[in-house]
Amino acid sequence: MPDQPRAALISDDTHGPRTHTCGDLRADDHGTEVVLKGWVDTRRDHGGLVFIDLRDRYGLTQVVFSPQDNEDAYETAGRLRSEDVISIRGVVRPRGDEAINPNLPTGEIEVRGTELAVLNTAEPTPFVVSAHEERQQDVNEDLRLKYRYLDLRRPDLQEKLVTRHRLYQTTRRFFDTHDFVEIETPVLMKSTPEGARDFLVPSRIHPGHFYALPQSPQTYKQILMVAGMDRYVQIVKCFRDEDLRADRQPEFTQIDVEMTFATEEQVYDLIEGLMADLWRDLKDVDLETPFPRMSYDEAMTTYGSDKPDTRFGLKLHDVSDAFENSGFRVFDGIIDKGGTIVAINVPGEGDRGRGAMDRLDAHVRKQIGAGGLVYFKLPSDGSELYASVKSSILPEENVQAAIDQVGAEAGDLVLVLAGSTPDVYKQAGALRLHMADDLDLVPDDAPDDFLWVTDFPLLEWDADQQRYLAMHHPFTAPRPEDLDALDDDPGAARARAYDLVLNGNEIGGGSIRIHNRSVQQKVFRALGIDADEAEKRFGFLLDAFRYGAPPHGGIALGLDRLVMLITGAQSLREVIAFPKTQSAKEPMVDSPDAVDPEQLEDLHIQLDVPEDELADQTRPMAEQK
Repeated sequence: MPDQPRAALISDDTHGPRTHTCGDLRADDHGTEVVLKGWVDTRRDHGGLVFIDLRDRYGLTQVVFSPQDNEDAYETAGRLRSEDVISIRGVVRPRGDEAINPNLPTGEIEVRGTELAVLNTAEPTPFVVSAHEERQQDVNEDLRLKYRYLDLRRPDLQEKLVTRHRLYQTTRRFFDTHDFVEIETPVLMKSTPEGARDFLVPSRIHPGHFYALPQSPQTYKQILMVAGMDRYVQIVKCFRDEDLRADRQPEFTQIDVEMTFATEEQVYDLIEGLMADLWRDLKDVDLETPFPRMSYDEAMTTYGSDKPDTRFGLKLHDVSDAFENSGFRVFDGIIDKGGTIVAINVPGEGDRGRGAMDRLDAHVRKQIGAGGLVYFKLPSDGSELYASVKSSILPEENVQAAIDQVGAEAGDLVLVLAGSTPDVYKQAGALRLHMADDLDLVPDDAPDDFLWVTDFPLLEWDADQQRYLAMHHPFTAPRPEDLDALDDDPGAARARAYDLVLNGNEIGGGSIRIHNRSVQQKVFRALGIDADEAEKRFGFLLDAFRYGAPPHGGIALGLDRLVMLITGAQSLREVIAFPKTQSAKEPMVDSPDAVDPEQLEDLHIQLDVPEDELADQTRPMAEQK
């Protein structure tokens, strides 16, 4: 076909509205004249025929152009490129038996193209965009995010966003049937820092004063309960200025729930009902309820995590008793200081070689941060066990006592960590997850595993700040029997708090709230917040408690994380239309960005940033690399 300038391909769309999407047509549509519009996914020239796979978000349809049907359309089709936007008119025909694509919903038909209009042309794309898996390629994520509008044409990402949309609809229907009222709370609020850093917004009208973007609508939803709204829900944007991980974003969406006169059991029952509806609607799976429950202490001492993945074993065992008075100075010193010796029995790994164990020990030291790994191998042939510490240093009777305690048999491997409590449990929990990943203990088709973790400590000691911090937030109610402990031993107080865990991921956290002014003041004192500071930061809430505040409680569910787990995505960035990178940048629009000096002057802001650092931040990302 003769070359033709690309601009000359563009023509008016004279076909009118599309009659079908690219995912609609089936064998029953044989003989129907249709108008389709979409993007050119692929073009194939086969001896007098041009095949176009036409794509929109609904699917793919194969369109065939021949000179016998329309010479001009055939000539134009031969010059199309991937991602050109076209409109076609044609007639649905069945494919030959040998040409049927069983993996495609439209795979039994094709459209014989009789007319073709090019609505827009596309330059060569920086990476391949295609619905065909064989044409997908590994692409640098920064590049994908820079051209997010191209990345989002990929069917797998579009399907994730559609799933997210469906989750919104199911959630709203569910809460509407349970008499919840969806109420919007302010996005510009007061900074009440307690946990992650706030994003601050300077006020032009009130110089020197700042709004904060909400980390959570927590205080507003409690005020709504005081106001008598009874049942509140909101799908809400929240913001935290913290370092990012694969499962964190600076702005995120949560399903925020609060209700008056709530008990823990009512919250559990409500949210289990929501999960059952979501899994039925989005995954066609019937969940078994009620979900299991586990106390925080049991989760930490059995799994080394407050969000345990219970789809596999490898439970932790406290074997401190087995090594008491062993004469091994490392273990004796840790036990004398009140520390713990924790063991994990790994079935079937007793024949691991020295190299593999050295690599595991290096991982324990460098990645997990433990002092080192002690291990015992029980060969599968029943021969003498191997201990990584010589019997002259660690007696065999102590080793055997630990092996008996964890139930190890021939062919098993026993891993032992020692350290301060609770750090050693967290380290052992990380080692447990590493072994599960290394051994592929969770099959791809493993059923989803929900779990409630309950009875959290109300406060936790922060060694850096030398004070107690709220484990959840400072508005969480202590258990009534632990109220006096706030004066004498704050770390012993337990909270009426609960987390919902799915496959080792926390997907929600909530509590019964404090509704009494004197109790709230007592918790503030335990947190080191004096009366003046409490009045300055939270006076509006304390005042509201004066006027008949009802008992109330609720939960917030991480919507982004829920969609990630439902769709099997590896990162939150796959289920958010325009996510931030690990460095909290949005490459497509290059935000955050510098602003004009005039804007800063209006806000009475002066920058105190070294010029070279500021210049580096404002250079395009490609140049920074």
